[in-house]
Amino acid sequence: MSGRALVVSNRRVFGLYGGRLGESLERAGVAWEAALLPDGERYKTMASVARIHDRLARARHDRGSAVVALGGGVIGDMAGFAAATYMRGIRLAQVPTTLLAQVDSSVGGKTGVNHPKGKNLIGAFHQPCVVLADMDTLISLPREEILCGVAEIIKYGCISSARFFGYLERHIARLVALDPAVTAEAVRVSCRTKAAVVGADEREVGLRAILNFGHTVGHALEAVTGYRRWRHGHAVAMGMAAAAILSQLKGALDIKQMDRVIGLIAAAGLPAGIPRGISERTLLAAMAHDKKVRAGKIRFALLEGLGTCRIRDDVTEKELREALRRCRI
Repeated sequence: MSGRALVVSNRRVFGLYGGRLGESLERAGVAWEAALLPDGERYKTMASVARIHDRLARARHDRGSAVVALGGGVIGDMAGFAAATYMRGIRLAQVPTTLLAQVDSSVGGKTGVNHPKGKNLIGAFHQPCVVLADMDTLISLPREEILCGVAEIIKYGCISSARFFGYLERHIARLVALDPAVTAEAVRVSCRTKAAVVGADEREVGLRAILNFGHTVGHALEAVTGYRRWRHGHAVAMGMAAAAILSQLKGALDIKQMDRVIGLIAAAGLPAGIPRGISERTLLAAMAHDKKVRAGKIRFALLEGLGTCRIRDDVTEKELREALRRCRI
């Protein structure tokens, strides 16, 4: 990278790592400045992206400039969308500092913001020129943020590798504790898995949709609670439990395997069911706005055994309601 860069971050992360990143950019001959945004899903909006656009325009950044996203998935998504849309696209570098971003959102080129009707409804595909994941940044994370990343790691075991799923069952406590060897293996396998899926289907016209396992219900839970009640990984954990139950209802997953999925979620310290205070009606309405809906049908990533997943659009409302009822805690 050369020329100029706008580092997009939030105050906490920039306070921890901004100085070191800035020194690295300067050693590489890059002139840089920082734009600091509020962090949290409720700030993942067009208004926040407009602030990035404004900084780029005021400083007269051109197509030779780059945006550097320093932070978690929210910062990465917003900075990526700003890079994708400023002057129809400038370079993007992802420097993820959370486990969730390192294993998922920084890889694959999805960028965007939320809309009151649903999560990530507005966005673009824009691949980063580099992703730098330094696992030393994970030591500053609170436990709840670590669990968000663990949820996505569990997802990869569910959809792509029974062997990896078994590895997680044996080492889940060490992963949550950020044991260096287990964490490195989990990040490596997760990134390799996602990169392979994205390489085969960058624009999510087919295979890539399996990466949404647990996300249809999870995104609905986030939307109906205004992105304030749960972190993303916790909502996805509940969504995976519901998807495992739905997979069993469709006859594609046996009960023992369903119990293993729900058991691993619970063993990680993640919520393995949906609170009873969230109504089926509001969840169904939110799912109807999911960006994966096609021809009025909600498409679900469902398991056909541990490590195997496919997209189905034949889930009936009765089956979905039953899965939501069985998933209550």
